[in-house]
Amino acid sequence: MWGRFRKAGGRVADALRTERKAGEGKRPHNLFEAAAAYVTACADDDRARADEAAGWVSPEALSFGVNELACRAVIALARERGESPETVARDVLGLPAA
Repeated sequence: MWGRFRKAGGRVADALRTERKAGEGKRPHNLFEAAAAYVTACADDDRARADEAAGWVSPEALSFGVNELACRAVIALARERGESPETVARDVLGLPAA
């Protein structure tokens, strides 16, 4: 019975610890870091870097992050140009004006 308490207490202590364990050198990447690294690697035509960034998170999370990055980029560019996001998106993609 005391073994169970020691085991449970150890788990609680591990959860509350703020310093990293010996094998935990770096924090994990979040989906926005992965999306930014993936998109910039693709823009630089660096397949190895893109593959590395794609491995940091699940494909679904990467897709969400890339979508969020695209939305924010179009909005920022639209504000900078004084145009609508639709106009900017179509221009960036090389589509005719709607």
